[in-house]
Amino acid sequence: MTDASAPLIVGLGGTTREGSSTERALCAALATAEAQGARTRLIGGAFLAELPIYDPRPGGPTARQSELAELVRSADGLILATPGYHGSLSGVMKNALDTLELLREDARPYFTDRAVGVIVTAAGSQAAGTTLTAVRSIVHAMRGWPTPFGAAMSVSSASFGPDGRPLEDRDAWQLDTVAGQVVQFAKMRLQS
Repeated sequence: MTDASAPLIVGLGGTTREGSSTERALCAALATAEAQGARTRLIGGAFLAELPIYDPRPGGPTARQSELAELVRSADGLILATPGYHGSLSGVMKNALDTLELLREDARPYFTDRAVGVIVTAAGSQAAGTTLTAVRSIVHAMRGWPTPFGAAMSVSSASFGPDGRPLEDRDAWQLDTVAGQVVQFAKMRLQS
C-alpha cells in the first residue's frame, strides 16, 4: 500500500494528566500500527479535557467537537484507551464517545465498518476487566466491531521504558495484538 492508501488508525484516549500510563499505552499501540504500515493520529487526553460536555440541544458543536467528529469520521480503524475509574471508563472518555453522536446521520454512522481495539489501564485487574467489558459494549452500541482481543493492563507510569514501550513482555504483547488486529481488519476493508 502506498502511504496515501495506508489505513488511518485513530487513537482516542488518555487522561487529563500529561504522560499518563493510559496515553503511553495508546502511543505504544499506535507505534505498532505504524510499524505495520498504517498512518496514525492521536487524540490524547489534553484534547479530550478541552471538549465541553456534550449537549444535544440546538446550537451546534464547538470547533473542538467538530474536529473530533471529523477525525473519527476519516478513520479506517480506531483504538480506544481509557483508565479504569471505579469499574468503568473515565469521564473525559465517555464525554468524547457521547460527542460522537455527531456522526449519527453519516453515511457510515458512528463506528460502522471499523474495527475498534480497546485498551484499559488500571491499578488492578478488577477495574481493568470491568472497564474493558463496558467499553466493548459501547463499541457494539456504536456499531463498531471490537477486536477479538482487548488489552486489560494493570500498570503505572513506571511500567514504560524511555522508548515508550511497556517494560513487561505481556503488556507489550497485549498492545501489539490490539494494534495488529485493528490494522489487519482495516487493510482487509480497504482491499475489499
